[in-house]
Amino acid sequence: MPVAPSSPAAGARVATSSPPEVLPAQARLRRRPEFTAVVRSGRRAGRPTLVLHYLPERPVARSGGPSDPADGPRAGFVVGRSVGNSVCRHRVTRQLRHLVAAQLHRLPPTADLVVRARPEAAAAGSALLGRDLDAGLDRVLRDRSAAPRARRS
Repeated sequence: MPVAPSSPAAGARVATSSPPEVLPAQARLRRRPEFTAVVRSGRRAGRPTLVLHYLPERPVARSGGPSDPADGPRAGFVVGRSVGNSVCRHRVTRQLRHLVAAQLHRLPPTADLVVRARPEAAAAGSALLGRDLDAGLDRVLRDRSAAPRARRS
């Protein structure tokens, strides 16, 4: 007997795997302490549409539980209400997630990155966000010993 198009058996879809351009779950920061550690202890690079916080070495868990293994670099996103309404915030988050997924290969396996969107990100296109992300990553990844700053006296 044929299945009706509106029946649950006809409409059920099974996802075999995530599309390759999606940032995998193990590559995302999820908990508040993880974000806090990166923002407080990491390097910062401000750009017109976003601010990057970069921590090259992941902190070791203090509790007796297992610590997060260094499976690869992780990224987290902060897109606050100042960026816009929920539709706008989710659009910006999707754009940033896609752009960061393409740049994760530049980070060492123990690194954490937090990308905070500024209100200007709402009106920015994907190309501008990509340029700001590239410039910010260049800045936070630059070795401090290779480019010493002139000291002010």
